[in-house]
Amino acid sequence: MKIGAVTIGQSPRVDVTPDILPIFPENTELIQAGALDGLTREQIMQMKPEEGDYVLVSRLNDGTFAKFGKSFILKRMQECIERLEEQKVSLIMVLCAGTFPDVFKAKVPVIYPAKLLNGLAAALSKDSNIVVITPDEEQVKQAYDQWGPIVKKVTPIPANPYGDAKEVQTAAEKARETDADLIVMDCIGYSREAKQMVASVAKKPVLLCRTVLARTVSELLDF
Repeated sequence: MKIGAVTIGQSPRVDVTPDILPIFPENTELIQAGALDGLTREQIMQMKPEEGDYVLVSRLNDGTFAKFGKSFILKRMQECIERLEEQKVSLIMVLCAGTFPDVFKAKVPVIYPAKLLNGLAAALSKDSNIVVITPDEEQVKQAYDQWGPIVKKVTPIPANPYGDAKEVQTAAEKARETDADLIVMDCIGYSREAKQMVASVAKKPVLLCRTVLARTVSELLDF
């Protein structure tokens, strides 16, 4: 079975696939497309978030990361969806935990991690009190905006998944000192290894974006 994946950065997401491919049925073929595919770093730098734009962070093919505004990539994401549909995928995963407007046109289901994480966090946090680990300081306000209507209390902590691993460890230490009863690692860039470290340090249950997405899709494929 063919399934598609759209990353907001550049494909293929070789950092993500080792954690998600083992979750899918053996006969699953994953086809990827990226909103920044074919662009140079100089071109991507011109997509710097403008005032009021939704800030996104993603991995590039050279292993580095870039920060850019959502407004610059919506059209390119639609083009990715169309390319994947031409290859007869049965569904499309969005490899990003950000929220997106309802503007994409698709003939197959499009699965958004943000919607999955929102529902799970609301269901699993006994006290409706969570920590959200997010990639960048500029995304802290976005975290309040996204999670504020979902839970009673949210504590965003920035830590770049594509930078020094010590950032994530520091975030875990800060999370440990809160009274939250659940941690959400709110970016596709956080690895399963990072999740295990956060859970060990913070001594709290953790939801990881990429594996929540993969396990949900696997459930849809299990027939």
